[in-house]
Amino acid sequence: MKRRVIKRRKNNGAPKWMVTYSDMVTLILVFFILLFSMSQIDLVKFEAISESFQNRMIFDFYPSPVPMENPTENTSNMESGKNSNEFENPSQKRNTTVRDSETSQQEQSLTSLIQDVEGYLNENELNNVISANRTERGVVLVLQESILFNSGDAEILDMGKPFLSKIGTLMNELPNDVKVEGHTDSRPISNYRYPSNWELSSARASSVIRYLIIEEEFDESRFSSVGYADTRPIVPNNSPANWSKNRRVEIVILESEEGDD
Repeated sequence: MKRRVIKRRKNNGAPKWMVTYSDMVTLILVFFILLFSMSQIDLVKFEAISESFQNRMIFDFYPSPVPMENPTENTSNMESGKNSNEFENPSQKRNTTVRDSETSQQEQSLTSLIQDVEGYLNENELNNVISANRTERGVVLVLQESILFNSGDAEILDMGKPFLSKIGTLMNELPNDVKVEGHTDSRPISNYRYPSNWELSSARASSVIRYLIIEEEFDESRFSSVGYADTRPIVPNNSPANWSKNRRVEIVILESEEGDD
């Protein structure tokens, strides 16, 4: 008897039409994904990022991952250093320019102030009791005790008021804050009003500020005062002449960025 041969069916996979259909669906899906991703790109931001990478100094010796529109032009700019501050947007540059302009105007105003003060001192022959200097803090006016106060007192003398009024007129044209500092010599003082030089130096600084606020109608918030007593002498406290130099009030028209010490 002949043995029966069982034919096995070959597994040929999915039908041909299904493979074609799957490929088509996959391509359509990829197409829509690309469309979606492209629709989410902010062109302005993309160009800004592209320019940033192209101009960064850290990438000067490496190729940019973002293609340049005009490679020759951009390379020339990079070599000339025109794009060294690529992170500065137009508004930042404009703000920097404005700040520089304001700083320049304030510098000119302080320079003009010290020139006016020096002219007033020369005209009224006050250089022996008042001096004006320009320092890193601003304009510093040093008034000796003899033009403002009697010894051991904080009441402003009539002879010192015209100068304070002149200073008030000049400072009215400036927005700068003002710091008034009182100083004494090292000789101790003790009375019912001023138990020590601390109280005396503070009272003298406050008297100057009070006069300017009342007579010149200044904004009180512009002023600050401090009494240093004898802790900051400009010359050694070893003679009557030096004692006289150390007894002083300093009016400091501060630079715009200067804060209180």
